[in-house]
Parts: sequence; structure tokens; C-alpha cells
Amino acid sequence: MRLKSAESGCDMIQTGLCLRRAVTDHPCFYGSASARWGRVHLPVAPNCNISCNFCNRLYDCVNESRPGVTSRIFEPAEALRYLNRLFKTRADISVIGIAGPGDALCDQERTLETLRAVHAAYPDLLLCISTNGLNLTEYVDELADSGVTHVTVTVNAVDPLVGRQIYSKVTFNHQTWQGMEAAELLLSRQQEAIARLKDQDLMVKINTVVIPGVNAGHIEAIAQKAAEWGADVMNCIPMIPVANTPFENLEEPDDAEMARIRDIASFYVPQMYHCRRCRADAVGLICSGESAG
Repeated sequence: MRLKSAESGCDMIQTGLCLRRAVTDHPCFYGSASARWGRVHLPVAPNCNISCNFCNRLYDCVNESRPGVTSRIFEPAEALRYLNRLFKTRADISVIGIAGPGDALCDQERTLETLRAVHAAYPDLLLCISTNGLNLTEYVDELADSGVTHVTVTVNAVDPLVGRQIYSKVTFNHQTWQGMEAAELLLSRQQEAIARLKDQDLMVKINTVVIPGVNAGHIEAIAQKAAEWGADVMNCIPMIPVANTPFENLEEPDDAEMARIRDIASFYVPQMYHCRRCRADAVGLICSGESAG
């Protein structure tokens, strides 16, 4: 049953005795929601199962604002206590997400424990995760049962020849792959996982890090594939050069280049234009620089 929220005028979904936020109240998936609804990221996922050539996982930094950065790691129970304190003073949060600082499903039990506890305590709020998709397929049903409605999958290549330039290694089922094998494995797992997500009617966003000279000319192919997969939205993110990484000397794509790339990709799948490359402990409106601290 759908009702109107007097506060926002948006549809809400009645679930049991509570009113759950409508999927269109997710500020990252829907730009129209970003001015009035905020998000909170719970940094409970410390580890990652792939190594990207643009990523430095020294995440304990209070002065940087980029994905994968947080000032601390929460234990699942601590994350719920943090939310309990936060919601005493905030009424502008529509979604609770897990976006790192590692991959949400590398230490899947930490993420799933957190999601189950949060959904039990706050069933009216949306839940989402961000993942590279490597471990996603086996947990799609459990994520849906835990209340997750939105999933972001980072796809930086749909051609292993491009992917092998981006990923230095991929670890899956206690084995490590490199080169073409790593890129092929990751892509096949992503395709399988996204199909499962859409079978569950979950909202899917594709994040793509735009890397000059590596995949910048490949974004159209990714957008085409995202459309074939049934993705709901795509977020093209300019790579941030990070010290002590193989790509530290590459230039960050400028605004004009990103506008051109998004314009091309928009022929295939709707684009997200308001991303602020949030930290793994971000809280509040997307336009704010707040973090859990």
C-alpha cells in the first residue's frame, strides 16, 4: 500500500506498522531527492578483495574527501549505537548505506549483521550497499531479505583487455588471479550478480571510475553493457590521483571531459550528475562535507 508523506509529498510504502521511504527518496540514485534527503554511510567493511591501480587503502584520514576514506572502522553493534545517537538530532536521512572503506561483501558477515540489525531497528529507512560485485551473487537473496533496496556495483571495464590495466589482482575463494584472468573473473562475476539483483527487482547503479588513457575511451561500451544488464542509473566518477599508487601521475579528468563522457553514456542509461565522491563515513545531505568522525 502506498501513502503520501505529509513532510515530503513523496510516496511511501506501508510495510507492517511502519511507513518505508519510497525508492525515489534515495539521494544518490535520484537527483531530485538530494536537496531534501541525506544519507549515512556506516564504515563497517575494512577489507577489499581486489586491488585497483588507483586505490591506496590507507583510509585513516580526516582531511580527505573521497571514496574509501574514513576516520575509523565501526563494529556492527557500534554502528547501530551510532545511528541511535544520530537519529535523536536528525530527521533528514532517508537511506543507510555501507560503502567501505573496503568492499561491503569482502567481510560479508560484518555487513550482513549490520544490515539485519539496522533494518530491525529502522525498517522505515532505505538500505543500500556499494560493492565491486565479486562476492555479490551468493548474497543477493540475503541482502534483499535484510531490507536492501539499492545496490551500487563498480564496473570499470567490460573488456578484460582494459580491465587488466586497472586491476592488479583479484582474490576469490582463497585464490588470487592477476592480469587477464583477474579481469575476466571479475567481469563474469559482475554480470552474474547484476542479473540476480534485477531478478529480485533491486535498484542497481553502476559506478565507473573514469581513468584517462586507460578506460576513458571505453565508457560508452560500459554504458551499453549497463543498459543491457538493466541498470537503473550510471555514475561516471573522475579518478582522483592518489599518492603511492600506479596511477598517481595520471591527470584527473576535468569537468569538460566528464560532461562529454556523461553525455555519450546518457544515450544508453540515465546518468548521475550530482555525485560528490563521498567518504565511507559520510552523513547528511550529499552537498555537505559531514562525516561520522
